Amino acid sequence: MPVVDISSHAEEFNADPYPFYAALRAAGPVHRVGPDTSVTPDGGPYWLVVGHEEARQALTHPAILKDWRTSGLYPDIEPTAANSNMLESDPPHHTRLRRLVAREFTARRVEALRPRVRQVTEELVDAMAARPGRSADLIEALAFPLPMTVICELLGVPDLDRERFRQWSNEVVAPRSVDANGEAHVQLSAYLADLVEAKAHTPGEDLLSALIRTRDEDGDSLSADELIGMAFLLLIAGHETTVNLIGNGVRALLEHPGQLAALRADYDGLIGGAVEEMLRYDGPVQNATYRYAAEDAEIGGVVIPAGAVVLVSLAGADRDSARFAEADVFDIRRAPQGHLAFGHGLHFCIGAPLARMEGRIAIRTLLERFPDLAADPAGGPLDWLPGSLMRGVSRLPVRW
Repeated sequence: MPVVDISSHAEEFNADPYPFYAALRAAGPVHRVGPDTSVTPDGGPYWLVVGHEEARQALTHPAILKDWRTSGLYPDIEPTAANSNMLESDPPHHTRLRRLVAREFTARRVEALRPRVRQVTEELVDAMAARPGRSADLIEALAFPLPMTVICELLGVPDLDRERFRQWSNEVVAPRSVDANGEAHVQLSAYLADLVEAKAHTPGEDLLSALIRTRDEDGDSLSADELIGMAFLLLIAGHETTVNLIGNGVRALLEHPGQLAALRADYDGLIGGAVEEMLRYDGPVQNATYRYAAEDAEIGGVVIPAGAVVLVSLAGADRDSARFAEADVFDIRRAPQGHLAFGHGLHFCIGAPLARMEGRIAIRTLLERFPDLAADPAGGPLDWLPGSLMRGVSRLPVRW
């Protein structure tokens, strides 16, 4: 199969990847794509799945695995403790890690955060309202600090050096280069090792302390590296995705005034469905983190050869008209069941309930407080996140 080169359209792709995904889907559900150093360390070609049904197949295929350390693909890359997390593992190791985390990251623990999520949101919106000039960067003012505060408090690390952490996190999810990405992993692993050690000496009632204490029925517990890996995954996934859920969701509403008016007229009836449509229409994770084929795997009539890197396009799948009627239309009344914004199968996002809660509270509070919220043209052009993993903007200027 010929390699589809999208690198020459990188800027256009970052701003609006959906026409590219539509063109690929029209030609077939699975393609060989490259080069792209944000996907593979060597920038080599990979297999991209853009159809909805085919994406579901790839996300659950027993021959398409996650643990790159066992793939033999990149022997020169030294894994760090941060890689010891359940997103980068396969059964039975993944099963064990997820079971231990799920014992503590419960629906009750998440629901108990609701009053605090409301309080933090209201404080941040109060600060926005007090700004001179009635304008702000929504990412800096609300979309970043809300989930960052919540996940830090949930894990029990309120004194996290957020500026340094944000820089490392940005390099992990939207890297400028392979070297910068690797250095961020090394520095973040060392930082989190100190954090876990400090928490072990002074435990509290938080999730990280609970993960340190937790034991399975057979006495199994998380190792030191696994605790670092879990802190890495929960901190980064626990804020990056929600930042872009809020940013992309508000941007979609401002670009579709009819949908915004409908939501304002019936918050109680529509906010839940509106957030699901935001996730489907322009979700925070453009492509699932890469997988590899442990053996030949047939997806959508295409045989992906053993050893190949596989990328599942959640964004491409969620705009597939074979699954969603008028898939390119933003419709908050749509029945969005079946979107893949949080993944599918074994690696379905464990933090999805928390992200949904934060998104609903943040967006509703923002719109209720600022009835005339609008994009701020004086803020300049949007700056899109680079790379193939995350979908969003680094700044979102708004006014009211």
